[in-house]
Amino acid sequence: MARRVDPAKVGATVLAQADRTLEWLSMQPPSRWRRPSALPGWTIAELVAHLAKSLSTIPVVLADPTPDKPSTIDRYVSGYARAAAEIRDRDVKAAAGRDPAEILAEVYERRDAAATAIADPRPARAVAAPRGPIAPADFLLTRAIEMVVHADDLSRSLPGADPVELDRDAVRLVTQTCADMLATRAPGRSLELRVPPYAAVQCIEGPRHTRGTPPNVVETDPLTWIRLAAGRQAWAEAVNSGSVHARGERADLTGWLPLF
Repeated sequence: MARRVDPAKVGATVLAQADRTLEWLSMQPPSRWRRPSALPGWTIAELVAHLAKSLSTIPVVLADPTPDKPSTIDRYVSGYARAAAEIRDRDVKAAAGRDPAEILAEVYERRDAAATAIADPRPARAVAAPRGPIAPADFLLTRAIEMVVHADDLSRSLPGADPVELDRDAVRLVTQTCADMLATRAPGRSLELRVPPYAAVQCIEGPRHTRGTPPNVVETDPLTWIRLAAGRQAWAEAVNSGSVHARGERADLTGWLPLF
């Protein structure tokens, strides 16, 4: 069952992570922007243009209520894969031939417009978002996912530089949201996923656990869990490196990851 979240609090985390990312970007010399990013097929400049687009959708979507039934966030993000090539082509064109300072100024502008929309949202059960109708709070959660995942992408793109600071509340919300997605897609109580200190959910069909230590446990840290959910790290790699501790014959999430 999805958690209930306050749209204002989710919006605050989106802005907080955007601010931390902008601070990091402002310290990077322009020469670094044309480097390949850690996200295959994207340069750093193209990834930043994508962040600008992600923020630009907030005022547009929040101002567009719809009477349609809202989709769950799990169903909404499942549409990302189908749109991936289109999104990449759009944002590659958006960055082509542009000076890094111009792209950075656009991100600042989009961030400020998003802040205005978040501060004074129109009441709505659902809003018309690019992948379909969704509750305003859930749409803002998708923006929080974008901000956190791509902040980490940028950090991994320049391993010699200090990483982008991750907002604690944003990481908490994204960790919990991704854990809930897994529980939605793989309902059951035979395995417990633990991501301390933010999340613990039961999932996977099989013998139900009721007392004592669960026989099947997966435990990891928040950033590793987010990377697994977003397809930035493979399950086997995380287990072999010790980033994931898996115990029990059902403690294998290979078939369920990535989530989007």
